[in-house]
Amino acid sequence: QVQLVESGGGLVQAGGSLRLSCATSGLPFVICGMGWFRQAPGKEREFVAAISRSGGATNYADSVKGRFTISRDNAKNTVYLQMNSLKPEDTAVYYCAAARLPPSLTMVTMERQYNYWGQGTQVTVSS
Repeated sequence: QVQLVESGGGLVQAGGSLRLSCATSGLPFVICGMGWFRQAPGKEREFVAAISRSGGATNYADSVKGRFTISRDNAKNTVYLQMNSLKPEDTAVYYCAAARLPPSLTMVTMERQYNYWGQGTQVTVSS
C-alpha cells in the first residue's frame, strides 16, 4: 500500500520559515519524481516545486523561486520542502506527490502527471 505522509506544517509569522517533510512507503521511491503542490482557500491546487529522481534537478513556481528549496533523501524515502521568507499568500494546504517516471523523463511538474498524493498539511502565514 502506497502512503505519502506530510508533516511540518503550522502557523508562522510572515518572514519566518518552515520545513515540510513527506515520508513515503510502498512505492519505488528512487524511480519517482517528487513534487509539492498547494491549495489555498477558494483556489485551485497549484504547482510549487519538483525534484528529479536523483535530486540533481529541481523546478519551482515563479512565486516561490529563491525562497523555497525542495530536496530528497533516497535512503529515507523522504522529500522535503524548506520554506523561507514566508508570506501571507503562501497560506495553503501543501501536498506531496509522487510520479512513477519512465526512463525518458527525470522530472514532471503537471498535476495530472503525478500518481500518488499525500493528505496534505496546513501552512498558515500571519501578517
